[in-house]
Amino acid sequence: MPAIPSNDAPGDGPAVELVGVERRFLTPDGRHMTAIRDFSMTVGRGEFVAVVGPTGCGKSTTLGLVSGLSEPTVGSVKVFGEAVKGIDLRIGFVFQTDALFPWRSVIDNVVAGPLFRGRPKAESYERARSWLKRVGLAKFEKHYPHQLSGGMRKRVSLAQTFINDPKILLMDEPFSALDVQTRVVMHEELLNLWAENRASVIFVTHDLEEAIALADRVYVLTNGPATVKSVYTIDLPRPRVVADIRYDRSFIEISHTIWSDLREEVQAGYGRAAA
Repeated sequence: MPAIPSNDAPGDGPAVELVGVERRFLTPDGRHMTAIRDFSMTVGRGEFVAVVGPTGCGKSTTLGLVSGLSEPTVGSVKVFGEAVKGIDLRIGFVFQTDALFPWRSVIDNVVAGPLFRGRPKAESYERARSWLKRVGLAKFEKHYPHQLSGGMRKRVSLAQTFINDPKILLMDEPFSALDVQTRVVMHEELLNLWAENRASVIFVTHDLEEAIALADRVYVLTNGPATVKSVYTIDLPRPRVVADIRYDRSFIEISHTIWSDLREEVQAGYGRAAA
């Protein structure tokens, strides 16, 4: 197994770079399935990039390639100018479902990462308490995941990830299971943490408004196998108040423009699934 890089970001170049990537899988019946093809993406250091596309087009596949959980069949994937080779401790991953240990208390979930990385126990618990305070859960450190609401569990997940000071943050529809009100709160929480951490973010979502409200740029993917159809720069000032920005005229215009582009791919995806 290749050595795991230390938690820093040396070298030149963008945080993430995929060039001409294709990823094929072998299906249970022995056929080859292409998830993404001729796929290229660049994420700058400290940049927040959102990825939208039809269901099943291969959005999550890109996160697996960047994280080192899978390898490209064709093309190259680089992190901070170096080819991805196995799991990289500079990368944090927030999944759609909670990645919490149900038998561990809130604070023991948050402290798991630093302890795994060999941090001193006392220092790790001190940092964990600091992060729980920052996400508004200081009074819940002894609770267990099943005793928390969905939004509170997501806050634990954010603390669990940010405590490791990730240089790259991969997020796979992290708020899709939350109600609308809680999701807006989590958007604000995420943007506040990101403003402090300035990690490079790849945020996969089905929610176009969510993508526009959060991101610096939005990648629109084609119907699967996915490739990049278009890239939009979101020229909205920061800091952003997500609860209010959706009513801004510029936001509405951007949303309408991107949806016109995305709608073709969504319709093609539904037609393909029906066939």
